[in-house]
Amino acid sequence: MSSPREAVRSDLEQVFRADYARVVAVAARVLGSGAEAEDVAQEVFLSFARSAVPAAEAPGWLTVAAVHTALNSLRSGRRRSAREVAAREDPAAPDVADAVVVLDERRRVRAALGRLPRTQAVALVLRHSGLSYADVAAALHLSPGSVGTTVRRAESALRKELSTDASSD
Repeated sequence: MSSPREAVRSDLEQVFRADYARVVAVAARVLGSGAEAEDVAQEVFLSFARSAVPAAEAPGWLTVAAVHTALNSLRSGRRRSAREVAAREDPAAPDVADAVVVLDERRRVRAALGRLPRTQAVALVLRHSGLSYADVAAALHLSPGSVGTTVRRAESALRKELSTDASSD
């Protein structure tokens, strides 16, 4: 019988040290919360530890996994109520009305992002996280020429979702 220590990937620490900050940053871009992004990173690295993904492919795999996991968290709605409670309890907010408006706008964008088709949402987040078209293409297994179209369609769909959301208020 093997011990749990033997079951750990030998490259896990190296990959973790190299990619943790980027995984957290990508998740934070989706979630708007560093603490929640760290939770997502933990889930992503646990998945990586159980995977057979080669270390050379880890950066792309981890980035896409971070976006997927963060989007799943968004879609679950678990964080919405916690963020609203935190916004009401933040005594350091200089202008509560402005803070509420900003939080509401971010909530609307994140909710709309969560309603987009998965590939569009991931492409949009990856591209706006600073990845090149080639990196987005490699991460999503798309042709580099189709990334621009996918991102533009995602932006258009996001605007449509936001206008639909605004008109239903």
